[in-house]
Amino acid sequence: MTLKIKYITLAVMQVLFARRRVYRIILPATLSAIPLSALADNYFNPAFLSDDPNAVADLSHFEKGDSQAPGKYHVDIYLNKQLVSTEDVNFKATKGGQDDTGLAPCFTTGRLEQMGVNTKAFPDLAKLAPEQCVPFAAIPEATTEFDFEHQQLNISVPQAALKQSARGYIPPEEWDQGINALLLNYDFTGGNSGGDSKEDSYYLNLQSGLNLGAWRLRDYSTWNYTSGEGDTQNKWEHISTYVERTIAPLKAELTLGESYTPSDVFDSLGFRGVQIASDDNMLPDSLKGFAPTVRGIAKSNARVTIKQNGYVIYQTYVSPGAFAINDLYPTSSSGDLQVTVKESDGSENTFTVPYSAVPLLQREGRLKYALTAGKYRSTNDDQDEVNFAQRTAIYGLPHGFTLYGGSQVSNDYHAFALGAGLNMGDFGAISADITQANSTLADGSQHDGQSVRFLYAKALNDLGTNFQLLGYRYSTEGFYTLDETTYKNMSGYTGDNEWKDEDHDGKQDKPVWTDYYDLYYTKKGKAQLNISQQVGKIGSIFVTGSEQTYWHTDEKDRMLQVGYNGSWNGISYSLTWNYDKSPGEEEADQIYAFNISLPIGQWLSSNHSADIYRSANTTNMSFGTTTDQHGKTTGTTGINGTLLADNNLSYNVQESDGNHGTSNSGNANMSYQGTYGNLQAGYNYSDGYHQVNYGVSGGVVVHRNGVTLSQPLGDTNILVKAPGAAGVELENATGVKTDWRGYAVIPYATTYRQNRVALNTNSMGQNVDIDDAVTNVVPTQGALVRAEFNAHVGVRALMTLMHNGKPVPFGATVSQKAGNSTIVGDDGQAYLAGLPLGGMLEVQWGEGTGQHCVVKYQLPESAKQQPVNKLSERCQ
Repeated sequence: MTLKIKYITLAVMQVLFARRRVYRIILPATLSAIPLSALADNYFNPAFLSDDPNAVADLSHFEKGDSQAPGKYHVDIYLNKQLVSTEDVNFKATKGGQDDTGLAPCFTTGRLEQMGVNTKAFPDLAKLAPEQCVPFAAIPEATTEFDFEHQQLNISVPQAALKQSARGYIPPEEWDQGINALLLNYDFTGGNSGGDSKEDSYYLNLQSGLNLGAWRLRDYSTWNYTSGEGDTQNKWEHISTYVERTIAPLKAELTLGESYTPSDVFDSLGFRGVQIASDDNMLPDSLKGFAPTVRGIAKSNARVTIKQNGYVIYQTYVSPGAFAINDLYPTSSSGDLQVTVKESDGSENTFTVPYSAVPLLQREGRLKYALTAGKYRSTNDDQDEVNFAQRTAIYGLPHGFTLYGGSQVSNDYHAFALGAGLNMGDFGAISADITQANSTLADGSQHDGQSVRFLYAKALNDLGTNFQLLGYRYSTEGFYTLDETTYKNMSGYTGDNEWKDEDHDGKQDKPVWTDYYDLYYTKKGKAQLNISQQVGKIGSIFVTGSEQTYWHTDEKDRMLQVGYNGSWNGISYSLTWNYDKSPGEEEADQIYAFNISLPIGQWLSSNHSADIYRSANTTNMSFGTTTDQHGKTTGTTGINGTLLADNNLSYNVQESDGNHGTSNSGNANMSYQGTYGNLQAGYNYSDGYHQVNYGVSGGVVVHRNGVTLSQPLGDTNILVKAPGAAGVELENATGVKTDWRGYAVIPYATTYRQNRVALNTNSMGQNVDIDDAVTNVVPTQGALVRAEFNAHVGVRALMTLMHNGKPVPFGATVSQKAGNSTIVGDDGQAYLAGLPLGGMLEVQWGEGTGQHCVVKYQLPESAKQQPVNKLSERCQ
């Protein structure tokens, strides 16, 4: 009988080479494609592979040409073209379907609910048992397509069948609280100087922690030692200790111990007590920050496209009638939104939604809050640790309004704040608030006062101008903050300096403002601005400034920065002027600076790294000059860059000279990011002075599987577990490799987001294979989450299997004790990876008796050194 399929081995080879596991089959060249014509229905005759039907396993799954074997596959799942997850999915044989694999994915109703499908909207699905597979035909217009070659499952579900959730939403059920572990972060630096003066200094920063379930315990301490010129200081300091945990239903963090209050309504304060505060990181990116709600009306099933500054930032499909879009991603700057509604008949309606934002604006319906109670905490001995309570709330109202307020209460202080923000469209965004405070100071005097604050932001896109922030705060003479009421005296130094009142009248004629406070000179008005202007494609001009005035004095605190920076063809440059005038100083500090950096490494070499996991080393030459208001000028020339394959060795060498008696100086520094920590070393010199400095930093993680050393830890980290896979590099993690046991730590994970963890398979040894080199984790705040990889360590072998004097049937399955499997090719040959030197293999080519056997094998120690071992074994 002739066959319908053109190449009888095509389907078989697709299965044999599929990445269902990393184990591959090497088929002899004798197994070649045989072209045939098509006259009858699909039927695969085993005689085409062998005259003996018993020499061929059951290959009925491949009769349909491209059909694949049912089973479990590790696939990327896309729902409506959005990546949902990467996981093992069980596929069952089916007829029909949107592809030629002959497979259908098996998902329970619970798993589809987690993926965002509203299964409760379909009565037929409610009848299914919890463990039953959902027939996608029960969801109108829903389809699945399995891209077998790329191991990608594409699921299409109509919008009406999905839950109403924001883009990027990750259900709390998928958040990973991490594993129990002890954590230690250390940073040690030292310096030894000589010349006209000698000094030895050492500094140690220790941050330790304990993770138990959802609870995080953290402690922060430092040690500082200085010796020189007959004076020695040796001091341990405890900075803070606190416990925190995530409260998912409230989208908040609970903190017990020593921490800081938020700074949105009141100034941030240190406290020792308890705080519960909402955490914006728990929201998807599309709901963080402020973005307006876009409303409109569609006449039919329409496509809505939203552009900002010429770029498409959002696109969706809506049903006829009124619609509201409230999950726009917040933009880094203001800019009007251009909304286009394209109807099903091709007609378009375009309108503009003006948009600007200030920091306090919240989305419609969003409540941001914080509740704090405890003792005021300061590092200054001149302040009392008073009991206080604080509460703040910010709520987004319709039509661009935001309402916010709060209160601070202690024995000697009562303050209440109330404010509102508004997106005014073409006129920008503004917020205004007033704080009423009643204070009792150290001398027993009582004061009432108010403080008013205005903030404004606006972008002029046509001109390229962005008023990022214009602000002004005015405080009456009787207004004091909570921290000012905690001072034990009306004036004094906050440092170790000793101040004498020459007039003995309790007041100071000429205040010294460095490390000095005086409650008679309270803050009056403060203006601030932050403006940038784009100059074509070659740079931008910026202006940043502030001015603080005080009661009972004409002294002012002024700061102004004006500059231009940009880049062109890899050349970066900047020109800056800084002005700084503090109260009590006779004149202002003014500095003019020019810097330029040239990518000489890029110019001198046209070679680029061919390894997709690596980037080429960099080499840059820099030139700079600074001049102060007296004409004192310093010029600097330097070279910096990176070395080694992973760019984990960086260096910087600089030489400086100047006029007006400025001494020549120079420095050379080098830092290395390693698997077990970071190292740094440097040398500085100038006339009559030289110094050697050095440092080491890193992390220690104690967990159930042992101890792992790492680079400095972040607050949230990922523990990579790939037992046996030693020395394997991690993608996008400079200098991070698995240790001798196959463990590594990736610091600074992103909380409540999918973190992609990938092994660089090019760095794996010959004796290591990985089932899947990529996984994703979603850590909570402060968690140490485990990213597990199934590494198979052992030899590779091309084994010829004989049963009753004949080769094992073609297509038979060979399974290892560890659960790994492969398929037998022609002449009984099977390619196996991750084999121990000795063991058993189970071979099966049918369901009947006599259609399975067991192989016992033993390889010599020298097999570990061979890329592929060839051997023949009996299957009994």
